[in-house]
Amino acid sequence: MSILKVARLGHPVLRLPCRDLTQDEIRSPAMASFVDDMRATMAEYGGVGLAAPQVHEPIRLALIEFAEGGDRYDIEEEQPLLVVFNARVTVLDETRSGYWEGCLSVPGLRGFVERPSRIRVDYLDVQAEPQVLDTSGFLATVLQHELDHLDGVLYVDRIEDPTRFAFAEEFARYHAPSASSEDE
Repeated sequence: MSILKVARLGHPVLRLPCRDLTQDEIRSPAMASFVDDMRATMAEYGGVGLAAPQVHEPIRLALIEFAEGGDRYDIEEEQPLLVVFNARVTVLDETRSGYWEGCLSVPGLRGFVERPSRIRVDYLDVQAEPQVLDTSGFLATVLQHELDHLDGVLYVDRIEDPTRFAFAEEFARYHAPSASSEDE
């Protein structure tokens, strides 16, 4: 496994719409190796998700994996490795939920983003078999964040209140759940 270079905000690959993969491409040994490299990269940088364009590949592929608790987020439930190819999102509940999001491609910053609270994701798994995932809460937010990357959209594009965009240190001091309410 290799640690891949992460594209940062401003690199054109992050703004490209990604192409779908064929079933043969998904099932290939090269793709399995690339998924392993993405997973190692995500772990190395402490991410909960990673999309292929973030590592300079404009293809419709994203990975999500996180442990209960977590350092950066208040995660209530573990998410084993989820690999999604050619994913499409359908909003099932327009009610919005908000989280302070970060991104490996926008290091050192956090922003408050509200997204639909419940979604369905239709995708192909690592065997190129069709899957459907109906989800809400933190997983729904992470999926929407990662799948936005596949359409050239970054979380910073979705921040509606610029006063809720901060460096990670200031987020931790003034906005994190552990910060006192008088600091907010």
